[in-house]
Formats: sequence, structure tokens, C-alpha cells
Amino acid sequence: MDERIRLRLDVSYDGTGFSGWAAQPTRRTVAGVLVQNLDLVLGAGVATGLTVAGRTDAGVHATGQVCHLDLPTVVWRDREGTLLRRLARLLPTDVRVRAMTEVPTGFDARFSATFRRYEYRVTDAPFGAEPLRRHEVLAWPKRLDLDLLNAAAKGLVGERDFAAYCRRKENATTLREVTRLDWRRDPDGVLVATVQADAFCQAMVRSLVGAMLVTGDGRRPVDWPGGLLTRRERSSEVTVAPAHGLTLIAVGYPVDPAEYARRADLTRRLRVPTGD
Repeated sequence: MDERIRLRLDVSYDGTGFSGWAAQPTRRTVAGVLVQNLDLVLGAGVATGLTVAGRTDAGVHATGQVCHLDLPTVVWRDREGTLLRRLARLLPTDVRVRAMTEVPTGFDARFSATFRRYEYRVTDAPFGAEPLRRHEVLAWPKRLDLDLLNAAAKGLVGERDFAAYCRRKENATTLREVTRLDWRRDPDGVLVATVQADAFCQAMVRSLVGAMLVTGDGRRPVDWPGGLLTRRERSSEVTVAPAHGLTLIAVGYPVDPAEYARRADLTRRLRVPTGD
């Protein structure tokens, strides 16, 4: 058997034209486009085991996505100086592989991760979103109060059962630890929610944002989003915020590479498939 090495890929994409990350036979997806172009550069099936940190939904963007794959060592040694540029020439302009780094075989882009961090952007300007930012900023029809948004966010931080905010999957846990959730208003007036957790279940981030937005515009009390955490089924009262406002900006991993495998083993025991 040929000796193989593992590569970490740091990936960015504009999710507008993709039906999410995961490969689908009849739809354009980020994974599908990456595999297609890796096959063109390296040969069909040479790169194997493409695994992503978080399988983003259709329309969701990324500036800090991480995935891994395996290559024959001889292929990597022959191509490592040119592979990134060759791939850049072939890939469509709405997806970029920004870095390719050799990592220990114990590294798992999904299971070795210690956190995922997202940002959601909203404008409450009366004219809506700036045209050049319409694919990444949600236009909200009512004025939003930053203090109300942050007050609502406080009730959602911590290790909790987020069943009210998740699309439940069979045999999947909805227990998550949200380690950061706060809002800021940038100098251009755009409101940005930063949401960080060990992992997310499907549509969780956009559901949290949807609940906070109706608090921020005064239609719900600030304790309403946190109060939903007592429920054990998805709440029909929560509207999932549109995908285009959401961007995966970072994935964290242990500082010591020797911890990659241990972290992956621990996560496998605690988690089943996640994404947003």
C-alpha cells in the first residue's frame, strides 16, 4: 500500500451559488466542486477522504472553513510547491483554497475541532442592504436595538439543550455549549452577531439569530429566546433567519498537534453529525 499523508485545507467561499457543502449528484456544492478540480489536477480518485469541519447549508458563506484529505506521499512531495496555484487557476471564483498544510494523521477536520465560530450580519438601514453586500447582509425592516439584542444573547450562553433551535436528527444530541454570543454595530451601521460553540446542530445558528432579531426590534421580551431552552422539541415560534447573512469565520483546534487524535476520540464519543 502506498504511503499517504494528510493535508489540512483552509477554504473560503461565497455560498450564494452553492447548495451547501456536502456533495450531491445533481446539485452544485462546495465539496463537489473541490473534488472535481482536485481530480483534474491530480487524477481521478488520487485525493481521498475529504472531510469538513462543518457542513454549511445552502447559501451560507465561509471565510474560515477547514477540511482535510489524504494524498499519496509521493504525489504531495512532487506537487506541494505548485498544487495551490494550479488549483487556484481551475477553481471557480466563488471558492478558494487559501492554504494546504501537512498535518499529523491524527488530525480530523471535524472531530479534532474545539470550536466553530460564525458571524451573522444584519442591516436595519431604511434603504436596506448596500448592493455590493446584498449576498452577505440581511436587510431587516425594523429598527434594531443593540442593547436588547445583547440582553437576549446572554440567556443563550452556556451548555444547554438547544432542542428548541435545532432540526432534530435520529440518535443525535441537541446538547451544545455556546461559549460566545454577542452583538456589535460596526461603523457602517451593520449589526454583527458572533456565535461560538463546540459544535452546532443543523440550522441552530440561524434559529438563534431569528429569535434574537424579534427581541431586538421589540416584538418579544428579552427573556423569550432563553426561555425556549426549557423545551425538548423544536419551537414552531422560531423563524430561521435567511442563510445569506451567515458566515463561518473560524474553526479552532488544539494548540499541540499531539492532541489532535485525543480530541477526535473524545468528540466521537460525545457527538454525531453536526452542521448549520
